[in-house]
Amino acid sequence: MTILAIDPGNTESAFVEIDEKLKPLNFDKVKNETLLQYICDGTFGSDKAAIEMIASYGMPVGAEVFQTCLWIGRFIECLQSQNIQSELVYRKDVKLNLCGTSKAKDSNISQALKDRFGVVGVKAKPGWFYGFHHDIWAAYAVGVTYADKTGGIKP
Repeated sequence: MTILAIDPGNTESAFVEIDEKLKPLNFDKVKNETLLQYICDGTFGSDKAAIEMIASYGMPVGAEVFQTCLWIGRFIECLQSQNIQSELVYRKDVKLNLCGTSKAKDSNISQALKDRFGVVGVKAKPGWFYGFHHDIWAAYAVGVTYADKTGGIKP
């Protein structure tokens, strides 16, 4: 059993496939069209999916936010066609789950994940997170939060 975790964007999205021990199996940041094709083609063997959802906090937003919302809907539709259960995960829930505060920043989230699962490592001795970068950290955090909240996959 695996989870497909997605950090969506308006043109590109990061994804991480996570196993039952919450170990990242496959990850990348690709164009949205590519990720959509992967999902619709059944490339991922995941049983469940967690997608970061946008929330409004009263501030004006640009066209990129609305484009991201459209992509989220397209991803969900394709996941449903593959019989993959999807769940929306809000950023505030990720912050509270991993850091215990809604004021956490990206650096706090990645540090909390390193503290929980181990070091990044180097090429000669890759660790749990070797090859991760900003958006992949966000996707992984969404997947871990989903697993923690649902009890669907536990380490």
